[in-house]
Amino acid sequence: MQPLATLKALAAAVALSAPLAQAVEPIAPIEPPTGVNSAKAAIGKQLFFDPRLSKSGFLSCNSCHNLSMGGSDNLPSSIGHGWQQGPINSPTVLNARYNVAQFWDGRAGDLQEQAAGPIANPKEMAMPHDLALEVIASIPGYLEAFAAAYGDEAVTLERVTETIAEFERTLVTPGAPFDRWLQGDEAALSDDEKAGYALFKDSGCTACHNGPAVGGGMFQKMGLVRPYETDNPAQGRYALTGKESDRMVFKVPTLRNVELTYPYFHDGGAETLDEAVRVMGRLQLGREFSDSEVAQLVAFLKSLTGELPQFALPVLPPSAPDTPRPNPYGP
Repeated sequence: MQPLATLKALAAAVALSAPLAQAVEPIAPIEPPTGVNSAKAAIGKQLFFDPRLSKSGFLSCNSCHNLSMGGSDNLPSSIGHGWQQGPINSPTVLNARYNVAQFWDGRAGDLQEQAAGPIANPKEMAMPHDLALEVIASIPGYLEAFAAAYGDEAVTLERVTETIAEFERTLVTPGAPFDRWLQGDEAALSDDEKAGYALFKDSGCTACHNGPAVGGGMFQKMGLVRPYETDNPAQGRYALTGKESDRMVFKVPTLRNVELTYPYFHDGGAETLDEAVRVMGRLQLGREFSDSEVAQLVAFLKSLTGELPQFALPVLPPSAPDTPRPNPYGP
């Protein structure tokens, strides 16, 4: 073979090596959102930030899924209507489109079904659906937006939740250092981050934490090797199925942007990534990670932080004289 031909063959082999390596990895890159209905997503963005969907006129979707804080609220459990303590840690909304189901116990099949729950939940936004729809339908700016997106002004629960879900589907975080490494940029990760990923795979973590979201695609028992001790009463999918085999079985959380979404686990029982890694090693793998191994695993996990959504805060349409008023100080 001529030298030039040899060089071309080598170049072709190198070009193919990166996507080939990516194809065999258990984790895939996050891709920018596609196929979004921009008119519906624009309404959903307004509704996501609109506190008028709550009885108090104070809480919005963003209260518990704060997009300035990794899509969560950094509390062990969220604060609901009347300063009630929520029953469980608020999972991040970022990359939630990749989840097999929504909520820790998977009781909502998709983002649209999930969007309806917190609005009417008396411990969350405490707003009956019929009253929430009455509020939205009384605001001229929303009626105009619904007419533009749907062809008429009808405000229904299906449309409200569909628009919120459409906005949430845009909340993905591509461009993480780890994704750039998957796509062939060897310099995107440090030696410790690469070592942490190798340990992550060799230890069996990818059996549950895989796919684009590095989790969210299955359910697993919390305390697989040793029981998880907690005061939190949540029992996972057992509450839905009544099956003993589903007790303490929860949706595996995404590890994307995990350095931002502390505290960890369904009860917020681990304050730091270091602590979470050690607990998961003992309870799920039956393994005690050394300090150096923990440092490498944490370094890898931090490489999963991507480019957070960037947009101007929505300007909410003003209420009308007949818009039902909130009840911020009542029960």
